[in-house]
Amino acid sequence: MTATIISGKELAQTFHEDIAQEVQRLRKNNVQPGLAVILVGEHPASVSYVKAKIKDCEKVGIHSTAIRLGERTTESELLAHIDKLNHDPQIHGILVQLPLPDHISEEKVINAIVPEKDVDGFHPVNVGNMVIGDECFLPCTPHGIVKMIKSTGTDLQGKHVVVVGRSNIVGKPVSLLMLQEHATVTICHSRTQKLTDITKQADVLIVAVGREEFVGKEHVAPGTIVIDVGVNRNHEGRLVGDVRFDELKEIASFITPVPGGVGPMTRTMLLYNTLESAKRHQAVTHTG
Repeated sequence: MTATIISGKELAQTFHEDIAQEVQRLRKNNVQPGLAVILVGEHPASVSYVKAKIKDCEKVGIHSTAIRLGERTTESELLAHIDKLNHDPQIHGILVQLPLPDHISEEKVINAIVPEKDVDGFHPVNVGNMVIGDECFLPCTPHGIVKMIKSTGTDLQGKHVVVVGRSNIVGKPVSLLMLQEHATVTICHSRTQKLTDITKQADVLIVAVGREEFVGKEHVAPGTIVIDVGVNRNHEGRLVGDVRFDELKEIASFITPVPGGVGPMTRTMLLYNTLESAKRHQAVTHTG
């Protein structure tokens, strides 16, 4: 068996086309979706992520504003920028690129963004609504993963989904979204015993541990859908995931590549959330 590649790049393109059409429709009704991205410092990966996000906005017609602040920007200065954007009717989504310098509290910054503009889906109000299944902005990577799995035609009801990793950004929220799809979910982490025994039971295996090529053929049963969330540089400087792609592509039914897998869909869900925010704004404006 050779796995079918789930190309996040190709799937993202399809979503871009749909989002662009929706943006055009909103613009005809005098609503221009707007996203503000704040970058503090010059972290190389963050700089490239922000550039990619701005480029994505241009592709689909979303207005974007990049606010670049120096490494020594104080927490209060950053919070003042967020407060201004919270009150800006032209901005429907606010994203502060993480990680932040050590002297700035990520928690305070995330909490400062009003939930209705929190297109990253990190605010406690959005997280709480996700837990109980109410309307909210879903975090972009988990949301993208759901879309990727569904693109294979797989019905998740009753499937055993094993998630390796328990971060607040991927592991925990993707587990909740899988539960909402009526899957049976097991979460594994650094203290899990007999990891291989558990991962071999998976119909869908989602790996988000940030460890280079951590999962291999010994972890996976034939026919498993493998979603690789990791982005690591190996000793040759090449981007690799958390799974050994060359091994698993001979065992899995579907597998995501690195790069070109989960990453493009994460950025696309940011556009999706910004569009949703603009649509909600339009609905409130019209009913008001």
